[in-house]
Amino acid sequence: MTAARILIVEDEITLAEVVRDYLIAAGMGVDMLAEGTGAVEMAHAQHYDLVILDLMLPGVDGLTICRELRRISDVPIIMTTAKVEEIDRLLGLELGADDYMCKPYSPRELVARIRAVLRRRPAGGQADLSKTDARLKIDPDKWQATIDGAQLDLTRREFALLQSLVARPGRVFSRDQLLSLAFPDDTEVFDRTVDSHIRNMRRKIALVSTWDPIRSVYGVGYAYDG
Repeated sequence: MTAARILIVEDEITLAEVVRDYLIAAGMGVDMLAEGTGAVEMAHAQHYDLVILDLMLPGVDGLTICRELRRISDVPIIMTTAKVEEIDRLLGLELGADDYMCKPYSPRELVARIRAVLRRRPAGGQADLSKTDARLKIDPDKWQATIDGAQLDLTRREFALLQSLVARPGRVFSRDQLLSLAFPDDTEVFDRTVDSHIRNMRRKIALVSTWDPIRSVYGVGYAYDG
Protein backbone atom coordinates (compact mmCIF):
# COMPACT_ATOMS: atom_id res chain seq x y z
CA MET A 1 0.00 0.00 0.00
CA THR A 2 1.29 3.45 -0.92
CA ALA A 3 2.12 5.62 2.10
CA ALA A 4 -0.39 8.39 2.74
CA ARG A 5 0.76 11.90 1.84
CA ILE A 6 -0.28 14.60 4.31
CA LEU A 7 -0.17 18.38 4.00
CA ILE A 8 0.10 20.35 7.26
CA VAL A 9 -1.01 23.98 6.95
CA GLU A 10 0.00 25.46 10.32
CA ASP A 11 1.78 28.70 11.24
CA GLU A 12 2.91 27.43 14.66
CA ILE A 13 6.17 25.97 13.38
CA THR A 14 7.06 24.07 16.56
CA LEU A 15 3.67 22.35 16.61
CA ALA A 16 3.81 21.58 12.90
CA GLU A 17 7.24 20.00 13.29
CA VAL A 18 6.09 17.81 16.18
CA VAL A 19 3.08 16.65 14.16
CA ARG A 20 5.33 16.07 11.14
CA ASP A 21 7.65 13.85 13.19
CA TYR A 22 4.73 11.78 14.51
CA LEU A 23 3.31 11.32 11.02
CA ILE A 24 6.66 10.31 9.57
CA ALA A 25 7.09 7.82 12.42
CA ALA A 26 3.68 6.45 11.45
CA GLY A 27 4.93 5.85 7.92
CA MET A 28 3.32 8.85 6.21
CA GLY A 29 4.82 11.39 3.82
CA VAL A 30 4.52 14.99 5.00
CA ASP A 31 4.77 18.49 3.54
CA MET A 32 4.33 21.67 5.57
CA LEU A 33 3.07 25.15 4.78
CA ALA A 34 3.28 27.96 7.36
CA GLU A 35 0.73 30.30 5.79
CA GLY A 36 -2.58 30.13 4.00
CA THR A 37 -1.41 31.74 0.77
CA GLY A 38 -0.97 29.07 -1.87
CA ALA A 39 -2.45 26.29 0.27
CA VAL A 40 -5.38 25.55 -2.07
CA GLU A 41 -3.15 25.37 -5.14
CA MET A 42 -0.58 23.20 -3.36
CA ALA A 43 -3.16 20.81 -1.91
CA HIS A 44 -4.85 20.38 -5.26
CA ALA A 45 -1.72 20.08 -7.40
CA GLN A 46 0.13 17.62 -5.19
CA HIS A 47 -2.81 15.22 -4.72
CA TYR A 48 -2.50 14.78 -0.96
CA ASP A 49 -4.43 12.07 0.86
CA LEU A 50 -5.35 14.43 3.74
CA VAL A 51 -4.88 18.05 4.80
CA ILE A 52 -4.41 19.21 8.40
CA LEU A 53 -5.66 22.80 8.31
CA ASP A 54 -5.37 25.42 11.04
CA LEU A 55 -8.20 27.95 11.33
CA MET A 56 -6.12 31.06 12.01
CA LEU A 57 -3.42 31.51 9.39
CA PRO A 58 -1.49 34.45 7.94
CA GLY A 59 -2.32 35.29 4.36
CA VAL A 60 -5.53 33.30 3.85
CA ASP A 61 -7.52 31.91 6.79
CA GLY A 62 -8.53 28.27 7.19
CA LEU A 63 -12.22 28.99 6.57
CA THR A 64 -11.51 30.33 3.12
CA ILE A 65 -9.07 27.53 2.30
CA CYS A 66 -11.57 24.85 3.35
CA ARG A 67 -14.34 26.40 1.26
CA GLU A 68 -12.09 26.73 -1.78
CA LEU A 69 -10.79 23.18 -1.48
CA ARG A 70 -14.30 21.79 -1.26
CA ARG A 71 -15.17 23.46 -4.57
CA ILE A 72 -12.45 21.57 -6.42
CA SER A 73 -11.54 18.53 -4.33
CA ASP A 74 -12.88 15.91 -1.93
CA VAL A 75 -9.52 15.53 -0.14
CA PRO A 76 -10.14 14.77 3.56
CA ILE A 77 -9.59 17.79 5.82
CA ILE A 78 -8.98 17.87 9.58
CA MET A 79 -9.36 21.43 10.87
CA THR A 80 -7.67 22.62 14.06
CA THR A 81 -8.47 25.61 16.24
CA ALA A 82 -7.40 27.05 19.58
CA LYS A 83 -10.98 27.46 20.84
CA VAL A 84 -13.57 24.73 21.34
CA GLU A 85 -16.33 27.30 20.73
CA GLU A 86 -14.96 27.80 17.24
CA ILE A 87 -15.60 24.13 16.41
CA ASP A 88 -19.31 24.60 17.00
CA ARG A 89 -19.28 27.66 14.72
CA LEU A 90 -17.34 25.82 12.04
CA LEU A 91 -19.80 22.93 12.13
CA GLY A 92 -22.65 25.36 11.73
CA LEU A 93 -21.04 26.78 8.60
CA GLU A 94 -21.17 23.32 6.91
CA LEU A 95 -17.66 23.67 5.54
CA GLY A 96 -17.31 19.99 4.71
CA ALA A 97 -14.27 19.21 6.87
CA ASP A 98 -14.01 15.57 7.90
CA ASP A 99 -12.97 16.19 11.51
CA TYR A 100 -12.08 18.97 13.94
CA MET A 101 -9.54 19.13 16.78
CA CYS A 102 -9.08 21.73 19.48
CA LYS A 103 -5.59 22.86 20.52
CA PRO A 104 -3.69 21.76 22.46
CA TYR A 105 -4.22 18.27 21.09
CA SER A 106 -2.31 15.03 21.40
CA PRO A 107 -0.25 14.23 18.27
CA ARG A 108 -0.99 10.55 18.96
CA GLU A 109 -4.72 11.24 18.86
CA LEU A 110 -4.28 13.23 15.65
CA VAL A 111 -2.50 10.27 14.03
CA ALA A 112 -5.35 8.01 15.16
CA ARG A 113 -7.93 10.41 13.72
CA ILE A 114 -6.05 10.58 10.42
CA ARG A 115 -5.91 6.80 10.18
CA ALA A 116 -9.63 6.56 10.95
CA VAL A 117 -10.52 9.08 8.23
CA LEU A 118 -8.26 7.43 5.64
CA ARG A 119 -9.42 3.92 6.54
CA ARG A 120 -13.10 4.64 6.54
CA ARG A 121 -13.49 7.27 3.84
CA PRO A 122 -14.16 5.77 0.40
CA ALA A 123 -13.91 7.70 -2.88
CA GLY A 124 -16.63 10.30 -3.16
CA GLY A 125 -16.74 10.94 0.58
CA GLN A 126 -19.75 8.77 1.42
CA ALA A 127 -19.74 5.41 3.13
CA ASP A 128 -21.38 2.49 1.37
CA LEU A 129 -23.85 1.36 4.00
CA SER A 130 -24.42 -1.94 2.22
CA LYS A 131 -20.74 -2.77 2.63
CA THR A 132 -19.74 -5.11 5.43
CA ASP A 133 -17.49 -3.49 7.99
CA ALA A 134 -15.07 -5.68 9.96
CA ARG A 135 -17.21 -5.21 13.08
CA LEU A 136 -20.32 -3.25 12.16
CA LYS A 137 -22.99 -4.17 9.64
CA ILE A 138 -25.92 -1.94 8.75
CA ASP A 139 -28.92 -3.04 6.71
CA PRO A 140 -30.92 0.10 5.82
CA ASP A 141 -33.71 -1.93 4.19
CA LYS A 142 -34.37 -3.97 7.32
CA TRP A 143 -33.46 -1.22 9.80
CA GLN A 144 -31.03 -3.64 11.45
CA ALA A 145 -27.50 -3.24 12.77
CA THR A 146 -25.06 -5.78 14.20
CA ILE A 147 -21.74 -5.42 16.01
CA ASP A 148 -19.38 -8.39 16.18
CA GLY A 149 -22.21 -10.50 14.78
CA ALA A 150 -24.64 -9.61 17.56
CA GLN A 151 -27.80 -7.74 16.65
CA LEU A 152 -28.43 -4.39 18.28
CA ASP A 153 -31.95 -3.86 19.54
CA LEU A 154 -32.19 -0.28 18.26
CA THR A 155 -35.27 1.86 17.97
CA ARG A 156 -35.92 3.55 14.63
CA ARG A 157 -34.58 6.84 15.93
CA GLU A 158 -31.43 5.21 17.30
CA PHE A 159 -30.89 3.40 14.00
CA ALA A 160 -31.36 6.64 12.06
CA LEU A 161 -28.73 8.36 14.22
CA LEU A 162 -26.24 5.51 13.80
CA GLN A 163 -26.85 5.44 10.05
CA SER A 164 -26.22 9.19 9.80
CA LEU A 165 -22.96 8.94 11.75
CA VAL A 166 -21.68 5.94 9.79
CA ALA A 167 -22.36 7.71 6.47
CA ARG A 168 -19.42 10.06 7.19
CA PRO A 169 -16.88 8.13 9.31
CA GLY A 170 -14.68 10.36 11.43
CA ARG A 171 -16.67 13.51 10.75
CA VAL A 172 -17.89 15.42 13.80
CA PHE A 173 -21.57 16.31 13.70
CA SER A 174 -23.29 18.86 15.91
CA ARG A 175 -26.61 17.90 17.50
CA ASP A 176 -28.48 20.20 15.12
CA GLN A 177 -26.84 18.55 12.13
CA LEU A 178 -27.78 15.08 13.39
CA LEU A 179 -31.35 16.25 13.90
CA SER A 180 -31.52 17.45 10.30
CA LEU A 181 -29.93 14.28 8.91
CA ALA A 182 -31.64 11.64 11.02
CA PHE A 183 -35.03 13.23 11.72
CA PRO A 184 -35.74 15.76 8.95
CA ASP A 185 -39.53 15.50 9.33
CA ASP A 186 -39.79 14.72 13.05
CA THR A 187 -40.82 17.84 14.95
CA GLU A 188 -40.88 15.99 18.29
CA VAL A 189 -37.11 15.48 18.47
CA PHE A 190 -34.95 18.23 19.96
CA ASP A 191 -31.18 18.74 20.08
CA ARG A 192 -30.73 17.43 23.63
CA THR A 193 -32.88 14.41 22.77
CA VAL A 194 -29.95 13.35 20.58
CA ASP A 195 -27.86 12.90 23.75
CA SER A 196 -30.50 10.60 25.21
CA HIS A 197 -30.67 8.48 22.07
CA ILE A 198 -26.86 8.26 21.89
CA ARG A 199 -26.71 7.14 25.55
CA ASN A 200 -29.30 4.45 24.91
CA MET A 201 -27.48 3.33 21.77
CA ARG A 202 -24.19 3.06 23.67
CA ARG A 203 -25.86 1.08 26.44
CA LYS A 204 -27.19 -1.40 23.89
CA ILE A 205 -23.79 -1.65 22.19
CA ALA A 206 -22.16 -2.32 25.58
CA LEU A 207 -24.50 -5.28 26.09
CA VAL A 208 -22.97 -7.11 23.12
CA SER A 209 -19.47 -5.64 22.69
CA THR A 210 -16.65 -3.87 24.53
CA TRP A 211 -16.14 -1.68 21.45
CA ASP A 212 -17.69 1.79 21.43
CA PRO A 213 -17.41 3.31 17.93
CA ILE A 214 -19.20 6.55 18.85
CA ARG A 215 -16.97 9.42 19.94
CA SER A 216 -18.27 12.33 21.98
CA VAL A 217 -16.74 15.73 21.21
CA TYR A 218 -17.11 17.93 24.26
CA GLY A 219 -19.37 20.90 23.70
CA VAL A 220 -19.91 20.00 20.04
CA GLY A 221 -21.49 16.66 19.20
CA TYR A 222 -20.58 13.16 18.03
CA ALA A 223 -18.58 11.21 15.46
CA TYR A 224 -18.37 7.60 14.30
CA ASP A 225 -14.83 6.25 14.56
CA GLY A 226 -15.25 2.77 13.14
